[in-house]
Amino acid sequence: MNNQQNGQHAAREFVSFWSGKGYEKGQTQPFWLSLLRVLGVERPETFIEFEDKAHIDSAHGFIDGYIPATHVLVEQKSIGKSLRAGIQQSDGSVLNPFQQAKRYAVDLPYSRRPRWVVTCNFSEFLLYDMERPNAEPESLLLEDLPEQLHRLRFLVDTGSATIRREEEISKRAGDVVGLIYDALLKQYRDPTNPQSLKSLNELCVRLVFLLYAEDSDVFSHLQFHDYLKGYAAKDARRALIDLFKVLDTPLSQRDPYLGDDLAAFPYVNGGLFANENIEIPQFTDDILELILRKGSEDFDWKDISPTIFGSVFESTLNPETRRTGGMHYTSVANIHKVIDPLFLDDLKSELSDIRSEQPSKLRTVRLRAFIDKIASLTFIDPACGSGNFLTETYISLRRLENEALALIVGNQAVIDFGGDMVRVSLSQFHGIEINDFACRVAQTALWIAENQMLRETERIAHRNLEFLPLKSYDGIIEGNALKIDWAALSPNFSYIIGNPPFIGHQYRSREQAADMDDIYADWKDTNYGKLDYVCAWYKKAAEYMAASPETRAALVSTNSITQGEQVAAMWEPLFSRVNIQIDFAHRTFRWDSESNSKAHVHCVIVGFSRNATDETDGTDGTDATQPQSHESHESHESHESHESHESH
Repeated sequence: MNNQQNGQHAAREFVSFWSGKGYEKGQTQPFWLSLLRVLGVERPETFIEFEDKAHIDSAHGFIDGYIPATHVLVEQKSIGKSLRAGIQQSDGSVLNPFQQAKRYAVDLPYSRRPRWVVTCNFSEFLLYDMERPNAEPESLLLEDLPEQLHRLRFLVDTGSATIRREEEISKRAGDVVGLIYDALLKQYRDPTNPQSLKSLNELCVRLVFLLYAEDSDVFSHLQFHDYLKGYAAKDARRALIDLFKVLDTPLSQRDPYLGDDLAAFPYVNGGLFANENIEIPQFTDDILELILRKGSEDFDWKDISPTIFGSVFESTLNPETRRTGGMHYTSVANIHKVIDPLFLDDLKSELSDIRSEQPSKLRTVRLRAFIDKIASLTFIDPACGSGNFLTETYISLRRLENEALALIVGNQAVIDFGGDMVRVSLSQFHGIEINDFACRVAQTALWIAENQMLRETERIAHRNLEFLPLKSYDGIIEGNALKIDWAALSPNFSYIIGNPPFIGHQYRSREQAADMDDIYADWKDTNYGKLDYVCAWYKKAAEYMAASPETRAALVSTNSITQGEQVAAMWEPLFSRVNIQIDFAHRTFRWDSESNSKAHVHCVIVGFSRNATDETDGTDGTDATQPQSHESHESHESHESHESHESH
């Protein structure tokens, strides 16, 4: 079926399920979540907000539904209730549903004023275009939805606005961080000293966290800005040193005579501010103005995507360092080419099956078991760079957890979860990265992701969840992944993911060549000298699976490993000696970059696991490792392009 036919089929199933149903207090959320799925929204629980508080004169009301991306406000009524007749309100006024919605809208910040208002009673939609205030609303009956689905496209039609906005935020954030980095670098006595550069990297990570915290309700609004603004440039260095110490000190252990400005900051923990030996240079008026104006007043950090946060942040590094280190930035879409077929598609399908059941105690049991399952999964990216894969995987699991929680909570005011409501945790995610700066960025990106996901959970559960103090997180290990024993981190990771360095054999450094010699020491009879550097990760992953046969992996590689002389040298021993099988593969595609340089590498993705039998007949995906005539024109281009997002 084409997309239109798929949409009509989904709409018919939606109509069949909801015909004759519709209780405002208990079924508004599942109705709208299901409708948005029909319209193609993969994660509707992150697309629509429910029960936001609105101030009305001296009282409060609750907005049934609001879609920020398309500025749609929903006023929902139970089935059989009139959408046109007035209803007496608690203050004695008589308003129809549209008038109720307009009263809520007046209280919203200007940036959230609705472009559309939809009133609905489960059997009819009334569609109000706020750009045409005197026009009659359009009516759409539930029974006509399969043929008239296009009339609701405005609910989800963001065009490319979201993508453009993320790109714009990324570029602006990169510019801000780059300016701060360069300005501070000039203040160090020896800007070439490795320890000074390491301190500068850590200082930038801390500053960005503080700027994010004051924009995202982790701190009070502009709390860091207002604190730093109280000091002259000559005193800013000491002010930061004092602040970092306070942020790393529990409230009960703080100096009781602290000034009010410092005492107001919460305890952060997590090790982010623990290093007291960080080298901080003197500030200038220009640096102070740069942080206060461009970093705080002129830029809002709260909506930055933590998945591309690392890519943005690493743009502060020198382009030459980026090139020689093999770094290559990763788009969210390309990350999903790895994690979706590896595990996420199956998890979504499982949750969809549970969701299709009628609400019952059994369904709740299944939902809780599903949350337990995803909370038990563990992941390692053994070339994690700034944490893009780990961050997007964490966000994806938390969104599944939030969707399951929404189904459990429904309209109940109090739910006993028998412990922590949020079960998916950062402790499930591990990474290895050779660059210290990237390690810090990855850790911070994961904390930002944790904060953003908690905010989504709060909207579902209608309760506040504490983000601070941070839980200590040591899942990102600094070091050479080819020299570290992965099993020492965990003997049974569920999944190995990532895109290890894209470095052809002719471009390897002396250290990288030595790494290959060590990894292939027991396979000296193979022609490993002609293999790309990434092949060492395949071999190490396959050998990890020998002791942990349930582990599955998916790695991104230059397409040269599936063509020419590398095929026999790499894949034959993996099949015959380590007994792996290919579970899925993406043929050659262009691995687009989130960086400003927009570098391109032609890649394949290979998902593999331990073969459960002794037979390795090469079925189910072996073709992905064979030379493809229609791709051969790309092989030299990708083989010569040896850039990667990692710094190995």
